[in-house]
Amino acid sequence: MATAVASKGLEGIVATNSSICWIDGDAGVLAYRGIDIHDLASKSNFEETAYLLWHGKLPNKAELADFSAQLTAARKLPPQIIDLLKSFPKQSTPMEVLRTAVSALSFYDPNEKAVDHASNVRKAFDLTAQISMLVAAFDRIRKGKDVVAPDLSLSHAGNFLWMLNGVKPSETATRAFDVALILHADHELNASTFAARVIAATLSDIHSAITGAIGALKGPLHGGANEAVMRLLYAIDKEGADPVEYVRQMLAQKKKVSGFGHRVYHTEDPRATHLRKMSEDLSRASGTTKWFDMSRKIELFINSEKKLNANVDFYSASTYTTLGIDLDLFTPIFAVSRIAGWAAHVIEQLDDNRLIRPRAEYVGPVYPAKYIPLENR
Repeated sequence: MATAVASKGLEGIVATNSSICWIDGDAGVLAYRGIDIHDLASKSNFEETAYLLWHGKLPNKAELADFSAQLTAARKLPPQIIDLLKSFPKQSTPMEVLRTAVSALSFYDPNEKAVDHASNVRKAFDLTAQISMLVAAFDRIRKGKDVVAPDLSLSHAGNFLWMLNGVKPSETATRAFDVALILHADHELNASTFAARVIAATLSDIHSAITGAIGALKGPLHGGANEAVMRLLYAIDKEGADPVEYVRQMLAQKKKVSGFGHRVYHTEDPRATHLRKMSEDLSRASGTTKWFDMSRKIELFINSEKKLNANVDFYSASTYTTLGIDLDLFTPIFAVSRIAGWAAHVIEQLDDNRLIRPRAEYVGPVYPAKYIPLENR
């Protein structure tokens, strides 16, 4: 039997070497390829950030223009996929649809089984463009609306809002969503990213790896916390309750308040810093600050009462709602961003691959357990 002590949930276990993302939970640092998330959120855009994640460096002007052009060229879905979206049962959730549609996209990839570096990068462009389109297209289909074709003049963030709403987004909305995409683009070996790397390590195709990542993200312990935050805000608003008193009662009843604390960060989640400001700026620009005001009161109370900080999910809830995004699209939008990180990790895994095969600490009956014949049991 193994003598090592098992770590429940692999907490604290280093599973691989990676040059993609660095987190210092004690200092509240998140960096992509060594560049602080605060710099990227304030100075970069999603396209440049995705280039950084995939190529390990910031692009020059020509490289960024070429990258953006390739992403624009990838914004197309096979008509069979649109038909598939229309065929799903009415009760299908956007995450179920996204998981199944991404898997189906592999049928229309001419080099489906190729796992070399160049093929993976090409497929990363396709999947990054297509996941955005799938989320927007399905939302319109389920509402009885026509699918909106992408606008070649818009950025990745702007195109998603355009394809979702059929209205050209404002600069404020586009920038807010662009920053949200940057903030969610990668987060080291979270559950979905680790799932993608495990699948890729078997030399399965990237579509399978990303489908597995989406399956992991679908679970409420990974994705979905910002949905729970917004449901809380809706409930408080519906009752006309005081946000602090409502949450105080939740704590007294030992109920969890979503959007606070983090498995890795022991100080403020650096992504929450930007999402707080985005939520406030968007609220003021829209003329309705209700959701931000409620969120801020809850945050200050929880911080004072429980010494917990808001995480990335807390203010993304009010940010997405102010952008007019439906509640059940919050987690799929996570995938619209995180595909950049998932792809980077699949590429890195397959560039220096070894099958991921950990061991388990056996805690069953002591060996050798006696076999009892059936007639004697």
